[in-house]
Amino acid sequence: MTYDVIIIGGSYAGMSAAFPLVRARRSVLIIDGGKRRNRFASHSHGFLTQDGVAPDVIAAQAGVQLAAYPTLTWIEGNASRAEKGEDGFAIALEDGREFVGKRLILAHGLTDTLPEIDGLKERWGQSVFHCPYCHGYELDQGQIGVIGVGAISMHHALMLPDWGQTTFLPNGSFEPDANQVAQLAARGAVLETGTIAEITGRADVRLTDGRVLSFDGLFVASIVAPSSPIAEQLGCAIEDLPNGRQIVTDEMKQTSVPHVFACGDAARAAGSVPLAVGDGAMAGAACHRTLMFG
Repeated sequence: MTYDVIIIGGSYAGMSAAFPLVRARRSVLIIDGGKRRNRFASHSHGFLTQDGVAPDVIAAQAGVQLAAYPTLTWIEGNASRAEKGEDGFAIALEDGREFVGKRLILAHGLTDTLPEIDGLKERWGQSVFHCPYCHGYELDQGQIGVIGVGAISMHHALMLPDWGQTTFLPNGSFEPDANQVAQLAARGAVLETGTIAEITGRADVRLTDGRVLSFDGLFVASIVAPSSPIAEQLGCAIEDLPNGRQIVTDEMKQTSVPHVFACGDAARAAGSVPLAVGDGAMAGAACHRTLMFG
């Protein structure tokens, strides 16, 4: 069987992309590896009607609603290889299964690489975050630490004072110049140049000089990369970001390869559930348009 559309990734963007397609009674196959990017977080915020709901609850409810459409097929697995042929795109899974779709939507998300700081990874999504819009409000204007990974972390440090008293710890990743120091001061942020030894407690930073700085939450920019090799295998353009790489798309979410679309965190610089859902809806509708009109 050749599906109208194969969607790689069944998280928020992938499911959102599927809805306009199955509602147009198109055959859709979702291939999902079961690793949502926000699986470490206890609650999701800022998504209409779902503020404060656990991410797995949102995903499960969406999955149940989507499964009610008879033209949807969902399989668990990881896509490892893609080839473009006369009939569309042949997708091979790690376990050897193969499927063909006339169109392809990449919604597989990103892989986050965190700084090598003892205790940081264990607190990711719980007291260490990347998005202030998703998690800043719950810190209740408390003490916030921003851990630097490079000059890009200045953006984080200048944002966070809206959510609490902010301390910026470049941690040797770069040295703010005089203008940047002045910007931090203007925003009321404190600059701490000590080197981090480890993260302890909820969000306590122990420096190599023995001092311990206690925070209500920490923010850090991860290094990101598409979590699947499919886009590169097909020759889709990939662009470099200050903190990693992402798939290039046009305003309709089509990649540089015709009939291959990308949406969600893998194809936009900011990641959140609302943005992923909107991105997916656009990709699904735009993909359907090409099925109708070429």
